[in-house]
Amino acid sequence: MKEEIIRLENISRHYQVGTVLVKALSDVSVSIFQNEFVALMGPSGSGKSTMMNVLGCLDTPTAGKYYLNNVDVSKRSDNELAEIRNKEIGFIFQTFNLLQRSTALENVMLPLIYAGISKSERKRMAEETLSQVQLADRVTHRPNELSGGQRQRVAIARALVNKPSIVLADEPTGNLDSKTSIEIMGLLERIHQQGNTIIVVTHEEDIALHAHRIIRMMDGGIASDTINKDIKTIKDYELVKGN
Repeated sequence: MKEEIIRLENISRHYQVGTVLVKALSDVSVSIFQNEFVALMGPSGSGKSTMMNVLGCLDTPTAGKYYLNNVDVSKRSDNELAEIRNKEIGFIFQTFNLLQRSTALENVMLPLIYAGISKSERKRMAEETLSQVQLADRVTHRPNELSGGQRQRVAIARALVNKPSIVLADEPTGNLDSKTSIEIMGLLERIHQQGNTIIVVTHEEDIALHAHRIIRMMDGGIASDTINKDIKTIKDYELVKGN
């Protein structure tokens, strides 16, 4: 049986906006296991962004417990959460969030600086991870010298370089054309096959169909949690192309 990597127990997140109490999440309980590929879906206002922030230790719940690798992180301080994020979670964002004046190599090395790894080891690890995403020939390029797909590959390499237990991808294809989106999802498939747990937050059905499990949110709760029996892979696109 696969090891439980995430467990949310009765998680709620409420915000006070003026005199109005906004219940972004209400009594959410869910488990995610090692090497799962999960899509988190929902319309605007469903709570999926708040859920992502809690899962990524970017926000703390109002009530409930969040166990990450069997450690309760729901009441940790900001500094402790920052350390957990750097060690355990690799983030991939829709807008890439790269440093514009830094090279691909320097962008990927950044999380390793915070981890206190030596410069020579940082360089070796970053180069190795950029090779993994097929960018070995772009290490000295800055973001403005790269295509959208290449920038997202740099962002994926940066997410992977610390060997996190979870890769959390927020609308990873939102700024990409359909061809490049397929390439990026193919890359995420390969990363999943290598043993990473992947959570993709998306509103696009086509993207969600790459996941093996789809969690749909509505009104701050989980509306459905189903195994995807029609997993879409890059081979499916290749077959269509071949026809």
